[in-house]
Amino acid sequence: MSRVVLAAAGDDLGRRVTAAADGDVHVLPAGRLPGDPARLFEQLVDGELPEVLVIGPEAAAAEVLGLAARLDVQCPGISVVLLARPEPELCQAAMRAGIRDLLDPGADVDEIRAALDRAAHAAAGRRRVLRPADDTSRYTGRVITVASPKGGVGKTTIATNLAVGLTSSAPQSTVLVDLDVQFGDVASALGLVPEYTLPDAVHGPASQDTMVLKTFLTQHPSGLYAVCGSESPAAGDTVTGEDVSRLLASLAREFRYVVVDTAPGLSEQTLAALDRATDVVMLSSMDVPGVRGLRKELDVLRELCMIPAGRHVVMNFADPKGGLSVRDVETAIGTGVDVVLPRSSAVPPSTNQGVPLLENGGRDPMTRELRRLVSRFAATPLVGSSRYRAKHRAAS
Repeated sequence: MSRVVLAAAGDDLGRRVTAAADGDVHVLPAGRLPGDPARLFEQLVDGELPEVLVIGPEAAAAEVLGLAARLDVQCPGISVVLLARPEPELCQAAMRAGIRDLLDPGADVDEIRAALDRAAHAAAGRRRVLRPADDTSRYTGRVITVASPKGGVGKTTIATNLAVGLTSSAPQSTVLVDLDVQFGDVASALGLVPEYTLPDAVHGPASQDTMVLKTFLTQHPSGLYAVCGSESPAAGDTVTGEDVSRLLASLAREFRYVVVDTAPGLSEQTLAALDRATDVVMLSSMDVPGVRGLRKELDVLRELCMIPAGRHVVMNFADPKGGLSVRDVETAIGTGVDVVLPRSSAVPPSTNQGVPLLENGGRDPMTRELRRLVSRFAATPLVGSSRYRAKHRAAS
């Protein structure tokens, strides 16, 4: 018999379900049924997902229907069996919510066993459809790590706009991970109030099953998914490089694009993200300290053989009056500059309002160049102008 989880049932019903499942039942503690699948999974101490969730009559109908509807979308490989009086209105609502079977609470062991068998068979069939025959056939997305040796150069601005732009190009295909484990600002930059954060995503049930992990993500109105930064530096410090590597590998199997916002420098977590990256956006402010820091970071990563084939050098806060040309920067760092982002008065309001520039559809030069950066990864035409790049090349 497939693994069964039982919730909201009294002792007598619990015994009948346990007998029907040949003892293979995990009984959830008494209390209100969680409305969020992630909260439900937190109660499964071994992190293993069931094939069948049986809900007894002690749960309110609204709670059951809400949870079942979320499971049907987020975890279609789990079948729900409801034990409640089969009234016509409830039957219809249960069908709409994706509940597999509705039984009278007085059903005997044989009736319950038959319902569990049907539900387990349906769950197995849906999992076969959802999961390819072997892991080698699974799609692995691009992991795009945004990195810089120094803080204050706009990593979060670039990462959030890149992620929103890729989501626009391919809806529901992108996840953004905030790997500034101590002071991450992705949630603020996107105007999100996350229920779960990075430590939740790398510890407990979410670390064991990708279906569970997806319920721990926060969704942005654009369709972008996000793993938001921890609520405190102490919580962030519990996230290791190994945790990061495992998380990015799991997300890359489920999303076309995994965009990673990192902390300044080369922390354990950043090195893990670079090790997993298919692409790295090396970011610097267009000033002497920033360029020198970028050169040192590139030298270290070359020695470690950690610069992926997809390398994109981006200069931020470019100003023709700043005294540095793109040619100067390229000479200093020993490689080409791919995208130059101009200093823009549109950025501070965007950051303060939690609305990325590529979400509000502006037409200022910074927005055009951000679209140009996005087009390096997405199959979309280049949008914008190379005016700023040409101007800086001309300056000497």
